[in-house]
Amino acid sequence: MPPPAPEQVSRTIETLYRLESGRVLATLVRLLGDLDLAEEAMHEAFAAALESWTLAGIPDKPRPWLISTARFKAIDAMRRRARFDGAQRDLVTHIESRVSDVPLEEEEIEDDRLRLIFTCCHPALPPEGQLALTLREVCGLTTEEIARAFLVTPATLAQRIVRAKAKIREASIPYEVPAPQELPER
Repeated sequence: MPPPAPEQVSRTIETLYRLESGRVLATLVRLLGDLDLAEEAMHEAFAAALESWTLAGIPDKPRPWLISTARFKAIDAMRRRARFDGAQRDLVTHIESRVSDVPLEEEEIEDDRLRLIFTCCHPALPPEGQLALTLREVCGLTTEEIARAFLVTPATLAQRIVRAKAKIREASIPYEVPAPQELPER
């Protein structure tokens, strides 16, 4: 079978990004333990899909392909950084051991999304940061779309997202579903 037309691949990837990027990101955050790294790897995987799928065709299961490609992109990025930072070497080894088998069951992916929602809505984050981060990372809305809805500039909203991500990283906010007694504050 001949490879699909580039326009078809592009439309498929756009649709997948709109419908699946939240699930892909949530799984990557669980596997990698770093929201920024997961987001960067996810975008690289979608870019790689455009090139690869134009030549080889669209895989039967594109979401697992994207997750697998993204985790390898993340590991490669960490290896490059590890050459300059000895502390990163141990982290690369740890993450490689955690991501050797990507679970692709639908329930696990939905659990990943739930964990991402709770991470984005952690009470240590200000409410406007929680909402902006959730709409961006879980719902896949653009910064411009969210800014228009809140009647703020895209730069203002982007700063809210950056500050929320920094707080998650600096406070080591766990990527988990909270205990039942913690649910009301979320």
